[in-house]
Amino acid sequence: MEEKGREKAVAAMAACYQRFDPAAYLQYNYTPPRADFARKDSIVPWKLACLHRAFTEDDVSGELLVDIGSGPTLYQVLSGCEVFNKVILTDFLEVNRQELRRWLQDEAGCSLDWTPYLQHVCKLEGRRLSAWTEKAAKLRQVIADILPIDVHCSQPLAPDALPSAGADCLVSCFCLESVSPDLAAFTRALGHIWKLLRPGGHLLLIGALGESYYFGGPGVRIPVVPLNEAQVCASLKESSYTLIRLEVYTLPQDMRVGVDDVTGVFFAKARKD
Repeated sequence: MEEKGREKAVAAMAACYQRFDPAAYLQYNYTPPRADFARKDSIVPWKLACLHRAFTEDDVSGELLVDIGSGPTLYQVLSGCEVFNKVILTDFLEVNRQELRRWLQDEAGCSLDWTPYLQHVCKLEGRRLSAWTEKAAKLRQVIADILPIDVHCSQPLAPDALPSAGADCLVSCFCLESVSPDLAAFTRALGHIWKLLRPGGHLLLIGALGESYYFGGPGVRIPVVPLNEAQVCASLKESSYTLIRLEVYTLPQDMRVGVDDVTGVFFAKARKD
């Protein structure tokens, strides 16, 4: 009965996501004030700085980077594409995979202009802002595939999706807590993606703190597991990761714009030993 209850809860989460609207989600979360590159306390620049630091540390290296639950966003691999020769994006929803493919194929109709993001990461890398076109070309070159994923499955990706050794690095942003019905499911999902990572490989995890819901579109209220720092650390440990670093960002009042009830964001760098 317990297993059936878990399956039912996960199925209810999946049903919530059938009304997810990528364009609305991007507008809510990836435009000012949350993506104000002129402000040091804006949430998006903070995330990009965390990722930049992690991807430029010597221990994060290898051939293959896999983004777990990309959603309709690209910011999480803008630094990683300079380190890894191959990047795989993944998402549960076809509408999000379509959004990513439109950008990858340089088609019209993308829901967000990623130029300011590309420029900001170029600045973090000490390059001129005009180098953003080179970075965009590099990212399109290294993205090898955009695949379906289900983090609640014991094998989240198709069996032949990755080399047998696994990925050298996983990045995952606002995915696991947003698709899990409870803390136990969040922890199990961490364990499932652990199987995709080679021994010695790294997980770079960004997620919400204190969030119980967010809007995935007009009137589409999606429940979230409200995490605290101690729970994140405990779940990583239970899932056999070694935590290297945990950083926390607290949202200023004007970043709380009514599209969720998030109070903070965490960045965790962990390793599979």
